[in-house]
Amino acid sequence: MPNRLAKRAEAARVRALFEVAGAQVIDTPVLQDAETLLDLYGEDIRARAYVTSDALKGEQMLRPDFTLPVVQMHMAHGAEPARYTYAGEVFRRQEDDSNRASEYLQVGYEVFERGAPEEAEAEVFALISSVLRGLPLRAATGDIGILMAAVEGLQTTEARKAALLRHIWRPRRFRALIERYSGRADVPASRAALLAADDPFAEAGPNIGLRSKAEVETRINTLREDAKAAPLSDNEVQLMDAILSVSEALPHALEHLRDIAVDMPSIAAAVERLGRRAAALQARGVDVANLQFEASYGRASMEYYDGFVFGFYAQERADLPPVASGGRYDALTRQLGNGEEIPAVGGVVRPGLMMMLKGGTA
Repeated sequence: MPNRLAKRAEAARVRALFEVAGAQVIDTPVLQDAETLLDLYGEDIRARAYVTSDALKGEQMLRPDFTLPVVQMHMAHGAEPARYTYAGEVFRRQEDDSNRASEYLQVGYEVFERGAPEEAEAEVFALISSVLRGLPLRAATGDIGILMAAVEGLQTTEARKAALLRHIWRPRRFRALIERYSGRADVPASRAALLAADDPFAEAGPNIGLRSKAEVETRINTLREDAKAAPLSDNEVQLMDAILSVSEALPHALEHLRDIAVDMPSIAAAVERLGRRAAALQARGVDVANLQFEASYGRASMEYYDGFVFGFYAQERADLPPVASGGRYDALTRQLGNGEEIPAVGGVVRPGLMMMLKGGTA
């Protein structure tokens, strides 16, 4: 296992390569405001972040990643276009695997630029790929934007679309909603009785929960309105399943998705963006013919990405986390920009894992 000084030297080397590519070196605080992170990710983030408390500043979290503070900094003070690089520790709680590091180094490269988004995506992917060249890795790519476009095109209520979009990064919950909205899953008897009752509070006891009676009434009315909505058609569900099942080399995936777009026009623009990205990657020397594309990739671990996503994995060590990962996060700049937004894409590498693979000790 490489020691800390060796890892820091490797991180400095990688960051220097990103500087040569035109990035400005930045630094961000280790302690981050918990309220902002909770607003973005919900209470789920507590399961994987270290939380502490400050008498004056309230709840704080040890930096779980760099993207959020980098976006905050850029939206407050950054010029356009901008390229940034950084190196430092991030902290993640590990509850399932004690062998995984809870503190490790990341080196990142982020691009904020309004013009030619596919070119920026190809730039980030190709640069990180060049840094990893020679390591026994496989690359995976995807595009959350295609699935989001498919949801937006469904013939259903806006409330149902919003729920599906909110749970795109929770595949099991997303599938459960599809089953429910298509009428394939039965409504629980307790819920059906509640919705059918003239006065759902008639036999209720004292209010001892965190939600007020008004909040519960609002939720019941929302469920009643949802119950009136027509189910998703079998055709739409089959098309969604067809999108999610796409997993093949990028040129074949692109052809497959174009075929699906004939029957689901809402994804056509996102699919053509994929085509432009493929051309931009090829122009930068990426072996597109053998680059894997998975339409569902990134849904379980990349919840602030809303477009292109990628990761690099050790070929012989499926137990290791990605050696590098990244993607597009335009929506995050909108959420943190106080009304402003800018297209943004970036990625990070883990120098400790790079050294393990170089030394053959992984």
